[in-house]
Amino acid sequence: MIAPPDRTPLPRAFFDRPVLEVAPDLLGRVLVRTTPDGPIALRLTEVEAYDGPNDPGSHAFRGPTARNAVMFGPPGHVYVYFTYGMWHCMNLVCGPEGRASGILLRAGEVVEGAELARKRRVSARNDKELAKGPARLATALEVDRALDGADACASGETPLKMLTGTPVPSDQVRNGPRTGVAGEGGDGDLHPWRFWVANDPTVSPYRAHVPRRRRS
Repeated sequence: MIAPPDRTPLPRAFFDRPVLEVAPDLLGRVLVRTTPDGPIALRLTEVEAYDGPNDPGSHAFRGPTARNAVMFGPPGHVYVYFTYGMWHCMNLVCGPEGRASGILLRAGEVVEGAELARKRRVSARNDKELAKGPARLATALEVDRALDGADACASGETPLKMLTGTPVPSDQVRNGPRTGVAGEGGDGDLHPWRFWVANDPTVSPYRAHVPRRRRS
């Protein structure tokens, strides 16, 4: 008999570690998004690590801005950014305060509240696609900039909370280059910092960075 996922909230100490320790350890953990219509729970299957000032692919590489301020705050908080003028993406801050490392939540399996996620992801062909990619994940969970700075480790009723879930065995964890990252930050030899669950159908496909063309 398979034991049900552990519903114990993850403590802040879980996130107060080096980003490359936290990222693979997030796989199998459960993120719960509480909405006015009810909860949506997501088992994480794919993440990417970003190591602040040591990482040219990180939003925090050149220091704090109004956009990335949450990354320099306490671990366990949510950093949400808006990209391409269309999509939101969600990250979890980790490491000591002021260090500015974080983990992009790239994909997951909706394990509760799928009917609510489907309303937001009407183009998904099946439930495996509901949160298959970081923008799809944020859309399925109704995450936008209003949740930037939310504390995923706070007690009581909160809009976002991380639960212990069922950690993935190390022999089922894979890693490789980050998706869509330009330059040195996208070099898989230097930064093989995308982590995913082997053979999981909710993991997004890898895509190398393609420069965007300016409109004439």
